[in-house]
Amino acid sequence: MSTSVAVPVPETLDTAQSPEWLTAALQRRFPGIKILGVTPGPVVSRVSTNARFTIEYSGTTSPGPSRSLCVKGYFNEIGQAARYIGESETYFYRDLADAVGVRTLTCLYAEVDPVTRHGVVITEDLVAEGGEFLDASSAYTPEQTASTLGDMARLHAATWNNPDWADQPWLASRIGKTLTLWGDDGVMSRIGANMFGANASGVSQEIRDPKRIVDAYRNVVTHSKAAVADRTLPWCVIHGDSHPGNLFLDPAGRPSLFDWQLVQRGMWYLDVGYHIAATLSVEDRRRSEDELLRHYLQSLADLGVEPPPFETARRALGLGIVHGLYLWSITAEVEPRLIEILLHRLGTAAADHEALTQALALH
Repeated sequence: MSTSVAVPVPETLDTAQSPEWLTAALQRRFPGIKILGVTPGPVVSRVSTNARFTIEYSGTTSPGPSRSLCVKGYFNEIGQAARYIGESETYFYRDLADAVGVRTLTCLYAEVDPVTRHGVVITEDLVAEGGEFLDASSAYTPEQTASTLGDMARLHAATWNNPDWADQPWLASRIGKTLTLWGDDGVMSRIGANMFGANASGVSQEIRDPKRIVDAYRNVVTHSKAAVADRTLPWCVIHGDSHPGNLFLDPAGRPSLFDWQLVQRGMWYLDVGYHIAATLSVEDRRRSEDELLRHYLQSLADLGVEPPPFETARRALGLGIVHGLYLWSITAEVEPRLIEILLHRLGTAAADHEALTQALALH
């Protein structure tokens, strides 16, 4: 990992959208480019800041960059206190995305300040180019889920027990970090707020117990981390949060993953079980999940990885479902209607797979 950067990472949004800084930042990808003007566009600022803008430029040979771009960084007061959050995502775009060929946002610049750990990413503006960001209310078909599972398989296969990705600190396993940060009482309070309210109206009573969810998830965390630490077992790099709100359709209508903040070394089923259960309606999942799992396993095989046997893999899906159920049980900063949809899907999948019972039985 580099300890210095050729183009200093910007501290402010004004700097990130200045012609001078953009000219320097885009030189590596587009030698000779000169940014002549910048027109700021819409800004969404929560913890991270996502700012759209357009550029006018000269000096680079064809094809040049899109004129519609988006910068993501941690520029506001809240973000400045938590800049480390975007570190792994930035390194993913800089070092891993192109190397493994995973389909995601087109990145033009990604760099981390080695002192502040502030990561800044510039991508093409998907919406301006005719793409669409999705959420849990968006229609999503089993065929689309098969497409994103194929892309997951590409990421997983390229990093499957791969020593090239075994020691980077930014890929360290971070699953279960909220259990440490918030403690059991804090976590169960957040889960209770969802599970004892309207957001869990579609979740069966057997799944709503906060302590049972926490205990099951802790077992999944321990099991996954132990497997990753054992270099003989099939760990890989995972997305970590593969719900529909982290999906987009490109201008050609192809689905892809973005928002790589939870990228880390982990177990394949944390992505796959979560993704199948979260992206599809209950009816579509029940009808197609075995076929989708076989598609994922065959994709691994086609990419040169020996996949686990189908029955072993099917049992493991439940652990990924617990991962997704926990993440959405603790979620508060999202529209309630979206939390309700995902808790219904994940809670029903957990019941169908007896996933909490399975996780609680792990040793």
